[in-house]
Order: sequence, then C-alpha cells, then structure tokens
Amino acid sequence: MIKNLKSSFEVIQPSFGSSFSYNRFKENMNNKTHVWHHHPEIELVYVNEGSGKRQIGSHISYFTDGDLILIGSNLPHCGFTDKETGNKNETVIHLKPDFLGTDFFNLPEMKSVYTMLDQASGGIVFFNETKRVIGEQIEEMQHLSPFDRLLHMLKVLQSLSLSNDFKILNAKGFAMETQMQDNERINMVFNYVKDNFQEQIALDEVAMLSSMTVPSFCRYFKKVTNKTFTQFVNEYRLVHASKLLAEKPMSISEICFESGFNNFSHFNKSFKSFTGKSASQYRQELKKVIN
Repeated sequence: MIKNLKSSFEVIQPSFGSSFSYNRFKENMNNKTHVWHHHPEIELVYVNEGSGKRQIGSHISYFTDGDLILIGSNLPHCGFTDKETGNKNETVIHLKPDFLGTDFFNLPEMKSVYTMLDQASGGIVFFNETKRVIGEQIEEMQHLSPFDRLLHMLKVLQSLSLSNDFKILNAKGFAMETQMQDNERINMVFNYVKDNFQEQIALDEVAMLSSMTVPSFCRYFKKVTNKTFTQFVNEYRLVHASKLLAEKPMSISEICFESGFNNFSHFNKSFKSFTGKSASQYRQELKKVIN
C-alpha cells in the first residue's frame, strides 16, 4: 500500500535584523528537517562532533567526527543529526542566492565564492583543518551584531572557496529539474525510500507514486540522479548498515536484516563493494576512529 506522501518545501525566514538566517541547536534539538525537503536558500551546516548520516541529493554517506556541509539552492536533503548522533551542537545558516543583491556574487572580488556556490548545486562537504577552523568561526557568529555577522559570513564564504579540503558529493552532477513539480516528485520518491527501505520496495509502486510507467520512471530517476533506482535504494540500506555498525551493539546478521537485506551473503558482498571493507573490519576500524 502506497502512503499518501507529500514532499516538504521548507519556508525559511531571515533572523531578526539580518539578511540571512542563523540558528544554533544544542545536541539533537534540530528535529524539524528529518524528511527529505528542499528550499531556494543555500544552506551551510556545521555539526560539532558526533557521527551520523549525510543525505544530500542522490548521495548518502556516513560521517564520524562532525560535519561541515554546503548545500545549493533547491537541492533535496535530509537532517543530519538525531538522538544517536552524539554531537555537541549544530549550526544552520540559510542564505538566499541574491541576499546581497542580484549581481553581488558577479563582482570580480567574489569570483571564487561564485564558483563554489555553483559547485554547491551538487552539495559540498569540507574536511580536516577547514572543517575545524571554519566551524569555530561559524559558531562565533552567534554573539555578533547583525552587521558584524554579515561581514563574518562573507569571510567564511571566502575562506571556504579557497579551501582544498572538500569533496562535491554529487560529483557527476545531480541534474535536479528546476520546475517545482519535479522537485516535488523526486522528494516524494526519496521520502518513500526513507520510510520503506527496510522492506522490499516494488518498482511498480514507486512508479505509480510518481504517476509514471515503470520504464518512464527508470529513465527519469537515472536522468535526475545518475543512479538506477535499485542502486540508490541499496546505497541507502548500506549507509544505514554503516550507522548501525557504529552505534548499535547488534550482530552483523541482525544489522543485515535490519537494513533491508534479506540475504546475508548478498549483504556482505554489497557492503565490501561499497566501502572496500567487510562489515566486521569496518566496525573495528570505526571504533578506533571514534575512540
């Protein structure tokens, strides 16, 4: 039975006296975004410590020591923290693409920032020293006046644009259609996978949810995500398994079935292909990193 799913379009208001939105959440208190959603604002998220899922566009992965992520306009994504994440806090900044005027980022001085914001259409994650230093700067913005916060925001964007410690998450290009109905459609599919990945997902049901025939849906999904639907579902299951391996004292066979796989041999083979490690090796190495 297909659930009556609606995609989530998030309406964001700037912080009082400011041209953009700045919100700081303690630990796992940011509980408003745990469905696939999109918005026209560019989003910058800093998760201070902890581990959890990274779900942006058609990319799904697991982080182990906090996260610093830049998400482009209307790129579907899901919340990054939950009760198991173990983070100190989470800071979320939302910027309208034209929050400083339609031509500001076309100025010669902003060339590197403009390039970075264009790349953010695929989602960008920052690592190493960039994550630590810029993360601290983002948290310092909480106590600044609106004017100083704006100046600080520009410095943060400039520093990020000059960093080499980054990866574009949807590197092959997440070809999100610009029409609202396409955003709604892909969000509904992502939400359906999120809610049902532990069960067998019938392709004809998902195609029906999208008001498409099965062949049309398969072509559409591959065009938008550069992945087949089966590949996307399996990656979602494997990242969930990675999360359970890190956070739950469950046996690997239990994790296999809890993640939506019904064949232990297939799970082991898929997990090693996806991560380069067996599930037991992955768990042991992750324990060393976390400790």
